[in-house]
Amino acid sequence: MASQHRVILVYGRVQGVFFRQSAQEQARQLGVGGYTRNNPDGSVTIEAEGPVEALDALQAWCHHGPPAAQVHTVQATAGPLVGYSGFEVRR
Repeated sequence: MASQHRVILVYGRVQGVFFRQSAQEQARQLGVGGYTRNNPDGSVTIEAEGPVEALDALQAWCHHGPPAAQVHTVQATAGPLVGYSGFEVRR
């Protein structure tokens, strides 16, 4: 199955609520590689690669995130494959 690359930006109350760690757990369960990081504007970036179905599932999860999160907007764009192995939380 072909992999795709997706950059997902998540806006709302998504910092300080274990969003990145929860996203890492979701990505690993789905077999998705990449990373997540906080942005200076209070949003979170998830850069992920994997099968379309797995990326769709991760993106759907981003619309609610972990229990303490309050997600307002999720934006996703496609990009070129990078070849990530594993999924990490970046600062």
